[in-house]
Amino acid sequence: MDKVCCSTHLIEGDGTFNVNGIESFMKEVKLAECGLSYAVVSIMGPQSSGKSTLLNHLFGTNFREMDAFKGRHDDTAFEKQSALFALAVSDIVLINMWCHDIGREQAANKPLLKTVFQVMMRLFSPRKTTLMFVIRDKTRTPLENLEPVLREDIQKIWDSVTKPQAHKETPLSEFFNVEVVALSSYEEKEEQFKEQVASLRQRFFHSIAPGGLAGDRRGAVPASGFSFSAQQIWKVIKDNRDLDLPAHKVMVATVRCEEIANEKLASFVANEEWCEFDAAIQTGPVSGFGKKLTSILHTCLSEYDTEATYFDDAVRTTKRKQLEEKLLQLVQPAYQSMLGHIRSGTLDKFKEAFAKALNGGEGFSVAAHSCTKIFMTQFDEQSADVVIQQANWDSSKVREKLRRDIDAHVAAVCAAKLSELTNLYEKKLNDALSGPVEALLDGAGDDTWPAIRKLLRRETESAVSGFSVALSSFDMDEQTTDKMLASLEDYARGVVESKTKEEAARVLIRMKDRFATLFSQDSDSMPRVWTGKEDIRAITMMARSSSLKLLSVLAAIRLDDEADNIEKTLAVALVDNRSALTNKSITSDDPLASSTWEEVSPSKTLITPVQCKSLWRQFKSETEYTVTQAIAAQA
Repeated sequence: MDKVCCSTHLIEGDGTFNVNGIESFMKEVKLAECGLSYAVVSIMGPQSSGKSTLLNHLFGTNFREMDAFKGRHDDTAFEKQSALFALAVSDIVLINMWCHDIGREQAANKPLLKTVFQVMMRLFSPRKTTLMFVIRDKTRTPLENLEPVLREDIQKIWDSVTKPQAHKETPLSEFFNVEVVALSSYEEKEEQFKEQVASLRQRFFHSIAPGGLAGDRRGAVPASGFSFSAQQIWKVIKDNRDLDLPAHKVMVATVRCEEIANEKLASFVANEEWCEFDAAIQTGPVSGFGKKLTSILHTCLSEYDTEATYFDDAVRTTKRKQLEEKLLQLVQPAYQSMLGHIRSGTLDKFKEAFAKALNGGEGFSVAAHSCTKIFMTQFDEQSADVVIQQANWDSSKVREKLRRDIDAHVAAVCAAKLSELTNLYEKKLNDALSGPVEALLDGAGDDTWPAIRKLLRRETESAVSGFSVALSSFDMDEQTTDKMLASLEDYARGVVESKTKEEAARVLIRMKDRFATLFSQDSDSMPRVWTGKEDIRAITMMARSSSLKLLSVLAAIRLDDEADNIEKTLAVALVDNRSALTNKSITSDDPLASSTWEEVSPSKTLITPVQCKSLWRQFKSETEYTVTQAIAAQA
């Protein structure tokens, strides 16, 4: 991988953080893509100790001799702030020092080291920063002799620093890895210096690998959060507040993971495939809905996972869950629409198949059961294809709605079919009873009602039998079936009763027609010729008696084969000679002076006794002229 060299002045002389500079730097070197595979190195040391020279040779940078802080080098506050910032953001801190300062009480590095250790105490939790002491202008004294003295100096400084209660007994090694290297003089032994720096550079190439210079560092901020983290650290330092690195790590993770989540949400909303899906679902079902949406969501969440992978676990997981919830919230209306399309489509197919099965002669209950099973299974299969793996949505309510719709349709069709069947058998009964009953009543005689009862029984049994067979395919309970059969029987009786009531309503016309026919025609139905030999009185009595028979037949409904005295009562009251001769008016002992017949309930009475008497008077009056004309013809 090619090295990219890019320099940025991070903190201005007035303490302002160069936000644009670090953002440009990160884009140019593509730092955000590095995850945790990067290390931050800083350098401290006395002024003019060769820091720029070391960095330029060690990392290929192009630093000039620094004068940005000229006039501020004695600013203790700024020095502490700078040291704290360097420690907070760095994995490796190079401490540049003169060889001749080792072991000296007034060494230039001692105040700096003291500052480093003091500010470190404010970090609360050790993060294992590597302190690499670079001994400049090494003399002939071997490093193995210099290093113990330097480490002793460092330990003394550590021991002398005032520590907070939490770290009273904490050893230096908990906070720092101490490394010591020595370099020859750049001015006097340039080639040797370059060789030594080249060797040191190799150690930085794998610095974050296990066993490397910063292999056991803790709490590294993922590269994409470095800019924000550095800004916040500097802000805290500038505000002179204690820097809680664990809390800072969570805060950086919270901000960055939220930013990543928002980017992914916006990306999903703008996703062309999702937009097409969302538009198409408004008008109808979309094939492969579940798999495609699962895939789009998976891609979106995977991208989040990739970008947020190095941030704090708890924060990353929480923000991922929130992103997932927002995504699913966006998708759910489409999911519900899809289920709705499946439900309505399944219902339409069910109706079609059910109608076809019924028209094909399949029994109602069998057709309803088999079609319901087929299409509920079809719904289950299709709704399974709509499932979005990331969601735990339940389609049972839509399924229940479909089942209710199917049941309601079956019930409606059932009601319509039963009504159709009922109408069919009622029409059959009406056709079978209406005409014949009218004919039997018209020929009123002693056997009229027995014949009507026989006819009613025969036709009712035939209709009930057929209706019962037809109803058996509906799989109804026995009570409902019996009720419907009884209702058909009642209808049959109703037809007879209705026809009898119609005939009773025009009994006077029927009586006059009968009288006219019998009086004016002989037994061969030939017109009578009044020659003088005919017994007009006897013919009149015969015709009136037959008309009276008609009146008695129509006076009551006799479907229950119960005996009554209507005919006898009418004969005694109206045809008896004495009664006819005296033509007595209604009296208290007149058998027809009543509105009820003995042994006949009012509900079965069509013509009351008193109505019979009135009708008979009118009948006699309106047929009298016919008799008079016959008598006149004989004279």
